[in-house]
Amino acid sequence: MSKILSCEFNLDTACVELRLDDGTLLSIDCTTVENEVANSIYQRSELDWLSYNDPLAYSELSLNGEPDRYLKVITNHKYLNT
Repeated sequence: MSKILSCEFNLDTACVELRLDDGTLLSIDCTTVENEVANSIYQRSELDWLSYNDPLAYSELSLNGEPDRYLKVITNHKYLNT
């Protein structure tokens, strides 16, 4: 298994880019991920926040196929009783 040398969000391409120790470069298109799994503006903003602030966690979710499970947990709405 390859070790991740760097992981960062590229604002120009809207991609999370990973560089592995074996020379592999991976680019995760955040717009495509959002289009596939986000159903609301809240879910999109959660994924945006994650890609900017914790690109490694974002890439792990995307590569493991778990962003939809993450969104179900993190965007649980609680309604106010009036």
